[in-house]
Amino acid sequence: MASVATETEIKRPQQQISLPRWLRQNLFNNWYNSLLTILALWLLIRAAPPLVNWLLQANWSPVLSRPVLYFVGQYPAAQLWRPAVGVVLISFLLGLSWGVWRGPLRTFALVLMSIYAVLALLPVGMETLGLTGRLFLAGNILVVVLGLAASRTPLGKGRWVILLGLLSFAVFILLVRGFAGNPRLPQIQTTSWGGLMLNLLVAAVGIVASFPIGVLLALGRRSRLPVVKLFSTLFIELVRGVPLITILFLGSILLPLFLPENVRIDRVIRAIIGMTMFSAAYMAENVRGGLQAIPEGQYEAARAIGLNGPLTTGLIILPQALRLVIPAIVGQFIALFKDTTLLIIVGINEILGIGKSLVLGNPEWITAQKEVYLFIAIVFWVFTYAMSHSSRRLEKALGIGER
Repeated sequence: MASVATETEIKRPQQQISLPRWLRQNLFNNWYNSLLTILALWLLIRAAPPLVNWLLQANWSPVLSRPVLYFVGQYPAAQLWRPAVGVVLISFLLGLSWGVWRGPLRTFALVLMSIYAVLALLPVGMETLGLTGRLFLAGNILVVVLGLAASRTPLGKGRWVILLGLLSFAVFILLVRGFAGNPRLPQIQTTSWGGLMLNLLVAAVGIVASFPIGVLLALGRRSRLPVVKLFSTLFIELVRGVPLITILFLGSILLPLFLPENVRIDRVIRAIIGMTMFSAAYMAENVRGGLQAIPEGQYEAARAIGLNGPLTTGLIILPQALRLVIPAIVGQFIALFKDTTLLIIVGINEILGIGKSLVLGNPEWITAQKEVYLFIAIVFWVFTYAMSHSSRRLEKALGIGER
């Protein structure tokens, strides 16, 4: 009879580090780090009082008087319930994802809950945000918690979360756009879309679409088929050799000139296609770098157990390559999200365009440009830092750099 050995997981006991020891290890471990720490503290002490004084005396009325405009643009006020339903779906899915994938999604969930809390407590008049708006924001915190609780039900499986995410995204697009001739859900033209909603929408579509296209281009560039390799190489090099703003101008101004008179592509769709193609070219090079890092022994081992080319790539090589380039991939996603501000140049009123139009359209707010741009910078920093932190948590969970 074969003996069955039970394995017990041995965890290393956590060491309690006192504050003086932590300071000595991290800030004063040698003479030049000690000097840099003292210099940084001196600069902080000198810069903090005037910065706080400016923050308290700054003119924040361009931000506090129109908070909804920054998030949804000129979307009709009577139809604001439609993007609101999308926000509820996002909150529920983020809480559900937090419960399923734990660490990497926890940061996004906590950041979103913090944003809801801050917006609900904004020191603005009730006529600006309204009691309904504050209750809606506070209620979304509970929706995130409900999503977290739902992760303990049969719904809390990765495949269901992905499926619900795709369905919710399609529902959100249909809700926001509406249908022509439908009195209950009238069509809202994209000229009324704007604000942070448009930034997130373009970035989400670009990220979801550019990733598989980039993977296919990377595989195509390493293909042994001359036509596939030539097409992939030309696409990558041509797109990477052109600034993004040029691609946006081509899609916004020149593309309609080559289309038939009865064919018109929505300007937001043209911008999404341009940003997706641009991001896919850079994504392809990131993935190709990961593919080149896989040792030849992995291919030989796959062939030794009888796997053909597609199975070798899909089951052995590609997962390892993607795991190696997670930082570069997330960096590309962050760059794509920040590049959505370039839509202002082609006449699409995302959050930066909304802020600029508010400042330039009101003579009383001309001197408040610093406050508006600082607010927009903080909004982008919150989202990009959450993405970066989630990437580090994912790398730690996968053991990248440790084994």
